[in-house]
Amino acid sequence: MHIENTGIDNKVVDILPLNHIMGKHAFILGESWDYERVTYDYKINSQEKNVTYFIRIQGKAIEGDVDKKDAVIKLKTPLLGKHYYPHGVEYGEEENFPKNLVERATKLVSDAYQDLDSHIK
Repeated sequence: MHIENTGIDNKVVDILPLNHIMGKHAFILGESWDYERVTYDYKINSQEKNVTYFIRIQGKAIEGDVDKKDAVIKLKTPLLGKHYYPHGVEYGEEENFPKNLVERATKLVSDAYQDLDSHIK
């Protein structure tokens, strides 16, 4: 599901402060990056058996290269997903997410955005 109203959607920021601030907020840069894309994940454990939730923030380079660390990244709308072991993560709107989880995810992304705000281009 899309996490709306966080302020982060479509913002443009240099990759170095982005990596630093996302790490500061416990969003881990995924190893599946390429020259044009980045993915930051935040893991939320669940009381449900074999279920873990993830907040995913993706971005695409509009200038430079991610691997050279000179990229300018345009961020996409964050996603909230539910991981079903061993099948994978589902981000669909038809997933059932507890209200308190959605509120927590929105706050976590909004907090990261507040720190990013001074670096937005």
